[in-house]
Amino acid sequence: MKTIAKNLIVGGVIAAAVCVTQNAGAEVVLFDGKTLDGWAATGKLEGWAVEDGTIACQVKGGGYLYTKEQYENFVLSLDFKVSPPTKRLNAKTKKEETHKCNSGVFIRWSDIKNPVHSGIEVQVFDSVGVTTPGKHDCGALYDMVAPCKNAEKPVGQWNRMVITCQGPIIAVELNGEKICQMNEDQFDKAGQNPDGTKNKYKNAWKDMPRKGHIGLQDHGGRVWFKDVKINVLSAH
Repeated sequence: MKTIAKNLIVGGVIAAAVCVTQNAGAEVVLFDGKTLDGWAATGKLEGWAVEDGTIACQVKGGGYLYTKEQYENFVLSLDFKVSPPTKRLNAKTKKEETHKCNSGVFIRWSDIKNPVHSGIEVQVFDSVGVTTPGKHDCGALYDMVAPCKNAEKPVGQWNRMVITCQGPIIAVELNGEKICQMNEDQFDKAGQNPDGTKNKYKNAWKDMPRKGHIGLQDHGGRVWFKDVKINVLSAH
């Protein structure tokens, strides 16, 4: 077991320091590359499939794919790849629009019927070329904390994401870069971030359960995941 001192950063401001205790327990494989055993979907089963050793979103109404097990303190690691932009006809304007691949990784998702307001989303999105990423760009803690840099690889390449949850602290790394971090205890008002900006959430994250499912989102774009593993951490 080892203990690491870390700074808590919210919106680029160092808030405090915390000791993160890492359990020496074995890493658990959540996806074996062959089946979706241990997973369930909120939508149609055909919406998710195994393709060449990956979890593939089929864009067929799969909704959210989630682990049957729930996790509280952990390090989740996975690879993801987004698909190229597509052209779609806007039914109202009758004009062709460009749509970029959009998905997300949900953590501590406690209410299966309400993933958006009971699970924290780490955004998966085609943000390639964005110089100053915002709260809806790849790697963001969606609608709450923007990445400090754009570490996403070009469309079609695999990205490595690592999400650490320990107590109130959630930290995101993308392709080896530490890009995002939040302290749930500081999100003590529904619909509002600590810096006073608004978010879409109906609940204050400080008051939400800190144990839940891991989820992958179908948001209308082809996206692939592989090498999905978790290491459960000991509580403080």
